[in-house]
Amino acid sequence: MSRALMLHEETPRARVVDLSDDQLPDLPVTVAIERSGLNYKDALAITGRGKIVRELPFVPGIDFAGRVEASDSPDYQPGDEVLLTGWGVGERHWGGLAERMRVKPEWLVKRPANLSAEQAMAFGTAGLTAMLCVMRLEEAGLTPEQGPVIVTGATGGVGSWAVQMLARQGFEVHAVSGKAEQREWLESLGASEVHLRSDFEDKGRPLEKSRWAGAVDTAGGQVLANLLAQMNYDGKVAAVGLAAGADLPTSVMPFILRGVSLLGVDSVMINAERRQKVWQRLADLPDEMHAQMQLETVGLESLAERAEAMIDGRVSGRVLLDPTR
Repeated sequence: MSRALMLHEETPRARVVDLSDDQLPDLPVTVAIERSGLNYKDALAITGRGKIVRELPFVPGIDFAGRVEASDSPDYQPGDEVLLTGWGVGERHWGGLAERMRVKPEWLVKRPANLSAEQAMAFGTAGLTAMLCVMRLEEAGLTPEQGPVIVTGATGGVGSWAVQMLARQGFEVHAVSGKAEQREWLESLGASEVHLRSDFEDKGRPLEKSRWAGAVDTAGGQVLANLLAQMNYDGKVAAVGLAAGADLPTSVMPFILRGVSLLGVDSVMINAERRQKVWQRLADLPDEMHAQMQLETVGLESLAERAEAMIDGRVSGRVLLDPTR
């Protein structure tokens, strides 16, 4: 038997249950989960405030780190340290908010030797996505000499890791957040200036004064539209979220008059080779970066409450699950 957070149609929607092995998905690789992350998408699923999960009952959780217990795949052996993010796990397939899960081998990657399970999930899907944004900007030719970079949703998982990563690479980083009380923390991560989210929420002109060489946007909607209007000539924006809306009320003017590039970033379906490369880059980051991150570790019984807090904007940094608690 193993425990898991199970979502049901009845109230309470989320509760901790015991699962026998034959209740787990009939898939080739069984993983004992050491750490998992509570992500915004998980919080939407747990609270029922977003259409994330398609069928109930269901075990949510879009990422985890653990050790292979049993495997019918030649690619993995018992004892292998593995990571999982993406592939619809936690949405279409049972996920990582559990003590044990069965998954497809192609969903897994080997955990770098210099990365612990806790460090891996302190990054989690958020850190993976942040690094993908940094790499997209790098590959598009952005350098610190070109000017400041702005990060929206900076107190969230993706945003806070992006601030640290960009600052460490020598960029002048500006952070956008609706949480004025987190200014000192964002500055400790490397932000040279912190802006209020409200400064970017009102409808602006198609082109505004040039301010930014690059951006990591987790908001979408009017926030992204305003960023695009404020980009320098040849500016580059890595777009990765829609917390402020899925629409994009802008015009072609930033693109055809300033040559702005809008770079889409997906962390769900990236191929195994690039996924492994991203994880190794994360593993090679200095350990002291973890000391700056706000990190909270909870047990299964606390997940539903922390999910509500996350949706209500009362969580900063990363929330991890230790399923043995």
